[in-house]
Amino acid sequence: MAALLLVLGSGAMLAGAFGFQVFGGLAPCELCLWQRWAHAGAIAGGVLALALSGRPRGGALALGVLALLAGVGIAVFHAGVEQEWWEGLASCGGGGGNAATVEEMLTAIEQAPLVRCGDIAWSFLGLSMAVWNAVVSALLAGVVGFVATRRR
Repeated sequence: MAALLLVLGSGAMLAGAFGFQVFGGLAPCELCLWQRWAHAGAIAGGVLALALSGRPRGGALALGVLALLAGVGIAVFHAGVEQEWWEGLASCGGGGGNAATVEEMLTAIEQAPLVRCGDIAWSFLGLSMAVWNAVVSALLAGVVGFVATRRR
């Protein structure tokens, strides 16, 4: 059950993030992408735990929960950047991608949407996506941890 919660919960979070990007036109900043990687790690931990069905899988579940908690940390850092409590990353904004030449890099930079980590692109009930991600990820980590450690 805990493994399935990891996969479905983080999968829903990733689906939502991609939905905002594809259908809502909200390009992700560097910290948004890092938060997505945390959910991918949580999914990987859940999938590994599901694959270990019938064997000890507490380690895989722990890795998934740790990935979620890392995502909480990234999201809290991101929210602090949005609130100007501290500076963001130098990499927030456009980038050259996998350009092979200087000309290709300049073209990629010019065509990439400039997304600053400190800009709040969307909010609900006064909370940004970064804050919602922190809240939901922390709740998901707590629920998965509770379900994984309860006695049957």
